[in-house]
Amino acid sequence: MAQTEYLLLVVGMGLVTYFPRWFPILFLSKRELPQWFTEWLDLIPVAILSALVLPELLTGSDPRHLDFFRPQLWVALPTFFFAKKTRSLGGTVIVGMMLFWMAAKWI
Repeated sequence: MAQTEYLLLVVGMGLVTYFPRWFPILFLSKRELPQWFTEWLDLIPVAILSALVLPELLTGSDPRHLDFFRPQLWVALPTFFFAKKTRSLGGTVIVGMMLFWMAAKWI
């Protein structure tokens, strides 16, 4: 590809990612959103994270099947409770990595 094609590709990718973010900000920033809608929007990041993480914790192999004895699941449970109790992102990462290292060493 020529240098101009790469430049057009990067500019195009930038526009494709910029406009979907800009469009709601432009039209919704001057409006008062209902309280229920604002509360609903706050739940979207948690729902996306759960949708990404939960299948990895509960399913294994190919084809996918439920596996409740995966080390990832047993490490995630105490890590989740640590995160819930302390609300410390750094501590949660360290505890999760330590527990996963210990589980990998024993298995």
